[in-house]
Amino acid sequence: MGREIDTVAVLGAGSMGHGIAEVAAIAGYDVTLRDIEESYVEDGYEQLEWSVGKLAEKGQLDQDPDAVLDRVRTTTDLEAAVGDTDLVVEAIPEDLEMKRDLFADVEAATAADTILATNTSSLRVTDIAAETEHPERVCGMHFFNPPVKMDLVEVVSGEETDDDVVDAAYGFVESLDKTPVLVRKDIPEFVVNNVLVPFMEEPGWMRDAGEADVRQADAAMVYRRGYPMGPFELADFGGLDIFVHTREQWNEPVPECYRSLVDGDDLGRKTGEGFYDYEDGPGVDYEPGDGEGFNTLRVEARMINEAARLVGQDVADPEDIDIAMRLGGGLPEGTCRTGDKLGLGRVLEKLETLHEETGAPRYEPADYLVELVESGHTGEDAGRGFYDYSDGGPYHYIRHEIDEDGVLRVVFDREERLNALSDDMLNEIDRLLKTVDTDEVTCVTFEGAGDRAFSAGADITGFTTADATDLMAVEDAVETIYDFERPTIAKIDGLCLGGGFEITMACDIRLATEGSRLGSPEINLGLIPGGGGTQRLVRLVGEARTKELVFRGEQISAEKAVDWGILNRAVPESEFEETVEAFVSDIANGPQTALKVAKQVINEGQDASLKTAIAMESQAFGLLSTTDDMLEGVEAFTHDRDPDFE
Repeated sequence: MGREIDTVAVLGAGSMGHGIAEVAAIAGYDVTLRDIEESYVEDGYEQLEWSVGKLAEKGQLDQDPDAVLDRVRTTTDLEAAVGDTDLVVEAIPEDLEMKRDLFADVEAATAADTILATNTSSLRVTDIAAETEHPERVCGMHFFNPPVKMDLVEVVSGEETDDDVVDAAYGFVESLDKTPVLVRKDIPEFVVNNVLVPFMEEPGWMRDAGEADVRQADAAMVYRRGYPMGPFELADFGGLDIFVHTREQWNEPVPECYRSLVDGDDLGRKTGEGFYDYEDGPGVDYEPGDGEGFNTLRVEARMINEAARLVGQDVADPEDIDIAMRLGGGLPEGTCRTGDKLGLGRVLEKLETLHEETGAPRYEPADYLVELVESGHTGEDAGRGFYDYSDGGPYHYIRHEIDEDGVLRVVFDREERLNALSDDMLNEIDRLLKTVDTDEVTCVTFEGAGDRAFSAGADITGFTTADATDLMAVEDAVETIYDFERPTIAKIDGLCLGGGFEITMACDIRLATEGSRLGSPEINLGLIPGGGGTQRLVRLVGEARTKELVFRGEQISAEKAVDWGILNRAVPESEFEETVEAFVSDIANGPQTALKVAKQVINEGQDASLKTAIAMESQAFGLLSTTDDMLEGVEAFTHDRDPDFE
């Protein structure tokens, strides 16, 4: 029998604690926020209150902010906080003994079926639960900072955790509208930190050896490999002391360049100086050309090796590792996917060379990586690596299903990047539409994951790493949408810019919420629209308005887009799904042959002379007049009933 969770207690009112309390309250849970000092509780609640107000101000809260705050109470009394609650989430500092003591006290003050969760990011759940009499009640629930913005939560099973506790924790995370990733085995630092540590650590070893400098490493990983931050920049951002402490608590070696800064109390952004000078200097100031000569493979090989170790030890699946690295690590693509693209044979060779040269344990290849390579599963080019590519490979960046009415519903699934269009995502859209059985499809809907963006455009992190021919691939996917033989509908909720805007213009019907924004901002990057954005737009709105949008790079409201003829409808958020489904229902239940022909004639007729286009229309009309659907339509009209088209 599943465990029900209605009430939540969060222990620790710091940045993580009040953030967890906030997302739980927004999700409808009654929450108690507790800390050991009244001043800590007051500060935490004030931050929570401010954050809820900001969400409401930005239109990102779909409820009365006062209702959210009414669900939160505060206390310094531990028994009062946890005595009658279904879930306790601990969010105190990363001190094992402190956490053990707290969990022993919490266990004594709670009911036997209360779930006890730790938000630890680096300690083993089993070690934290060691002082409890019932460690089967304890699990890990690692939120990322700040919880209100970060979508990922690592749900961790301790060695003795009951399955129903893990299931309940997983379901709770889903109820918060977060993405849970199951960590099946209790290892230190779980998934994200294990894979991300080499990203920051390896450049440190290279700097110690005089093989790289700070700006060179950061520029190379950002501008040559597409990471959102450089390794030293990221270390400064998170705090060098936290990095060093985490490594030392597991007796792992630390690069001297990190240790010396921490010893001098230069801890990164929070102290004003770390690898970069943020007070008296320019701060982060690397440029694209600084990255030449840096060995990026050395860094990524170690990250891929850690991912392989996690898979081989059954800690997590490649899919979950990649989702975790995208949502929790901010990476543009998952590390397993990166390995398959680079080639696992190349990765293994790099590790073996480094291990032979240095003898350092960090380069020792994971058994699973060796197994993959020896089996010939070296990545995408070989047809199989972490993933099987025999049928084109899995879909990482889109979700899709065909419902009982034949509606193919496609979701752009990069919410963490406002559904920005990467080369992989565009290829997945193209592959799906080219391989789906159109006889099973009545129409297609496209939408973006989340409620902030249909798509904010092309992923600009890929602009500096892609070939010009790769950047032009957006038109292939857009053209495939335009040519798809079934009607297509764009469901626009939020930002719809650049490549996302071009996708909507390739669709047959465009529907939006009133708060959506549309536009072609490419000119602000020194570019022009590259997916038909100049040509399809001019056919929709004419030369003057096209030049206004393209030259100025401006965004326009959904209401203006309706007025200009870009959108079919712009409706309030509360009416959006109903409006979309009315269009979908009419099309899905309509005469499929006639709809297919109508789309073809309309699209192709635009490129022909009026005389030729009318001839196309006349021929199509004549052919359709011989179909069973036409006879059914006439009969239904005659008998005043709804037609039942085949």
